[in-house]
Amino acid sequence: QVQLVESGGGSVQAGGSLRLSCAASGSIDCTYDMSYYRQAPGKEREFVSALNSAGHTSYADSVKGRFTISRGSAKNTVYLQMNSLKPEDTAMYYCKTERKVCFGRFYATNVWGQGTQVTVSS
Repeated sequence: QVQLVESGGGSVQAGGSLRLSCAASGSIDCTYDMSYYRQAPGKEREFVSALNSAGHTSYADSVKGRFTISRGSAKNTVYLQMNSLKPEDTAMYYCKTERKVCFGRFYATNVWGQGTQVTVSS
């Protein structure tokens, strides 16, 4: 069973930066489709960004131009670089993987990370 381990959250002032990381356990020969979601208190979980095994990225309109998702040198690790942070970015951030590609074969995963808190003060 794949597990996702997240890190990199914290507290920053508005305009600051943070980098989140999400590492999938298991074979390092697999490439994972990864996405980030966030949930603020009293609000529904919302999509933030995604990176698929082919390298295609997508972003929510609210973070375009400020956040960048990328894959590390290890195919099982993804980073979310968050710049120009705003107080409204404050939330628990979760990574999720729904699919992995191992030696050219696709496998469903559907696993969430434990979440990491991001707090942006004005």
